[in-house]
Amino acid sequence: MGLDLKPLVKSSPITISELSGKVIAIDAYNTIYQFLATIRGITGELLTNNNGEVTSHLSGLFYRNVNLLAEDIKLIYIFDGKPSPLKSKEIDRRRQVKQDALNKYQEAITAGRFEDARKYGQATSVLTDKMVEESKMILTLLGIPYIQAPSEGEAAAAQLTQSNIAFACASQDYDSLLFGAKRLIRNLAISGKRKVPNRNVYVDIEPEIIEQQQLLNETGLNLEQLVDIGILMGTDFNPGGIPGIGPKTALKLVREHNKLEKIEKIEASLVNIPYKEIREVFLKQEAPKINGIEFNEINYDALVNFLCTEKNFSVARVNTSLDKVKKSITNRNQSLEKWFK
Repeated sequence: MGLDLKPLVKSSPITISELSGKVIAIDAYNTIYQFLATIRGITGELLTNNNGEVTSHLSGLFYRNVNLLAEDIKLIYIFDGKPSPLKSKEIDRRRQVKQDALNKYQEAITAGRFEDARKYGQATSVLTDKMVEESKMILTLLGIPYIQAPSEGEAAAAQLTQSNIAFACASQDYDSLLFGAKRLIRNLAISGKRKVPNRNVYVDIEPEIIEQQQLLNETGLNLEQLVDIGILMGTDFNPGGIPGIGPKTALKLVREHNKLEKIEKIEASLVNIPYKEIREVFLKQEAPKINGIEFNEINYDALVNFLCTEKNFSVARVNTSLDKVKKSITNRNQSLEKWFK
């Protein structure tokens, strides 16, 4: 569901060019679900090819990543492993939300309410094993490495920043900050627009960066206390949190009492929350096994074959995007040659 720390966080705008040459760790599932939700037809249906195979995830991964690669941004994708047992309630909640949305979507289609259908359709996304394998395939063909996390993808991404393998995590959620990410980048795209909920209005979205140490300094918290704020508000491991407590109240309580156990007014509610185990999920995640991360060259021929021959993508559009990357690489190489002459 994503933890809403926005009222407590001060972000700074950052340009894509400022990220050139830097390594960014990306939560794969978070990103793919975004593509499945947003890359849809006018009535909310997923994009498919001539064989009826879903291609929304492939379209998003290809066009987003080639644009970032053309800017010389190095990407590492992290795929979720086995979820914590503490997440079972949230997983069940998400499953029910999707089923409810599917029912409303079908009703809207039947009634000809296509704008409603698109809204409900976005909430029905299901990531299948086939989609995951295809996503890993396109990343490999793009030369982008990926890591299989032992458990939470955002936790593994955060650990890559802690070990200085990655400069920052990229996600729309704030959870990676609780997992210890040094930096979080939101809205990582060359350019983007986002639809205002329930209005036919789009706003420009620009990349922004959040520094974890700056957040801790400005709030006067340590990482464990930041996690306690998350528990008060509600995380994927205790959905709903403590009723009536939002980010500003949570910050006030933790500042005054230092930790959850000392907040008398929530004693009764805290009995039903495994807060010590939740803290460990955020603070003591198993590190991903990394045997060396390689950023490889794009396999142009295989990529065109996979997207255009197998998945029926437009040859002209795919080649146009790939030409941008080729031109960018050529320009960078020429600049390096001039430097060393």
